[in-house]
Amino acid sequence: MEQILFLAHTNADGSLPNVAREALTAALDISRKLPGASLTVGLFGGDVASAVDCVASCGAARFLAVSGTEFADSRYASDVAAMEAIVRESKATMVIAPTTSRISRAIPGAVQRLKGRIETHVSGLEVEDGTLRLQRWYYRQRMVATMTRSQRPWFLVIDQGVFSPWQGEPGKASMETVAVTLNENCLRTKVTGVQAPSVNTRTIKPDADILFVAGAGWSKKQGDGQFHVKEAEETILAFLRKGNASLGSTKSLVDMSGEGEAVLSFMSHLNQVGQTGSTPRHPKGLATCCHGEEPHTVGWRFINERRAINTDPNCGWAQGKADVVYVADAFKVMAKVNELLKD
Repeated sequence: MEQILFLAHTNADGSLPNVAREALTAALDISRKLPGASLTVGLFGGDVASAVDCVASCGAARFLAVSGTEFADSRYASDVAAMEAIVRESKATMVIAPTTSRISRAIPGAVQRLKGRIETHVSGLEVEDGTLRLQRWYYRQRMVATMTRSQRPWFLVIDQGVFSPWQGEPGKASMETVAVTLNENCLRTKVTGVQAPSVNTRTIKPDADILFVAGAGWSKKQGDGQFHVKEAEETILAFLRKGNASLGSTKSLVDMSGEGEAVLSFMSHLNQVGQTGSTPRHPKGLATCCHGEEPHTVGWRFINERRAINTDPNCGWAQGKADVVYVADAFKVMAKVNELLKD
């Protein structure tokens, strides 16, 4: 019988990250389908009491917690110690965790200490003949593999956007505190502050409902024979702000900076989606001024609703890669959309 542990950390305000709620959905689904499986929730952070109560009605048999000021900030040594202690206390044979920067940085150390095995970027889970099988994409999301393991403990790190976030009523859970002793070496790293862009300047938003992808057409000559890069910047940033959208880019656009051409000042290779970029999982996507060739559409594989704006009705996006194609000038369309949207 599998002992399943849902393992996650809390945010700075004590809440549970949205991606963690998605991983909890996965853990619950698997615990119901595997014969005789039981589920334990394990959380660590500065103060996890409110997060534990928020998931009290999920049906877990136990709620384990590691908390305290020394666990409030993301730090490799203390996070590994917290994870190891929770896994040992739960006697878990299978650990399901969300893909966050904090988890991804520290969980390999816990796996090593516990002599386990780990699968990252898990994009699907299913139970067949009483055996858990997972799916994982390879070669820039062109190949998908289905696999299982007999080694235990088995750690599964779930990608964002694969499962729906768990939505349950909060309650009052019986929380068990797990003691963790940290030596001086574990506390050598000190967090002195956090530097982060403001909401208005941040362009990459994994939790956004909409992915806005800009193609090279934004920085090319327009119908009047002139460049309108400044206008393009203002239009795109206005939509990102008003629509709370995340920004993606084709490779051709981010590469233009190395070719001496005018580019969008806020665009970087971090925004690139596709075969040589990222593969986001937003519910909706809007491609503008993109030719829609395969390397770019690879990055859209997991977008549920795909729309595009292009002046060419025969562009790549019109060939079955988008649900809706608007044959129009993206400058004019987005200006009208921004006009309709409220700040």
